[in-house]
Amino acid sequence: MTTINILQQPTSTAWIDQAIANLDLILLDHSHCERKAAAAALNLMFRYPSSRALVDKLTAIAQEELEHFTLVNQWLDRRGIPLAPLNAPPYGAALRALIRRQEPERMLDFLLVSCLIEARSHERLGLIGEHCPEPELAKFYRSLMASEARHYGAYWVLADTYFDRAVVQDRLVELAIAESEILSTLHPEPRIHS
Repeated sequence: MTTINILQQPTSTAWIDQAIANLDLILLDHSHCERKAAAAALNLMFRYPSSRALVDKLTAIAQEELEHFTLVNQWLDRRGIPLAPLNAPPYGAALRALIRRQEPERMLDFLLVSCLIEARSHERLGLIGEHCPEPELAKFYRSLMASEARHYGAYWVLADTYFDRAVVQDRLVELAIAESEILSTLHPEPRIHS
């Protein structure tokens, strides 16, 4: 596994053990994550419709997230796991609470929070791919890593497009520290972002 520079702390071995011991639940949560990622991209497009670069990049991301949603749901079908609601871990809500309310800071924070979520997804899907005892499922997870890296890169590039790089870097460090603190205690329910 390569180190993801924007993340302040790597995922713990406790999370890896929890995820591998609960692969069916992780797959179900992964389905929810892909749907939420598509919705987040669409939400930003609706919030900032005059930002052409943002609309173009996020259209592609939303489409790819929905393709991943379909692929994960095919895995659920193969394993006989019905789509069902899950309690969300505190991760997403805690990150959203850090988004400032006033523009243009709000736009920057939305982009950087999305960047961090995608970076953590890239790391964690890679860890599942590395540690999964089921070769075909491990291969599937490894196959998703490149797109997750593209997604977090796209959000960073968008932030860098609309804001001064020094401002982007300073705020990214602040948010990345908070993101790592949110994950410092393992959530008792296995989730991609627990």
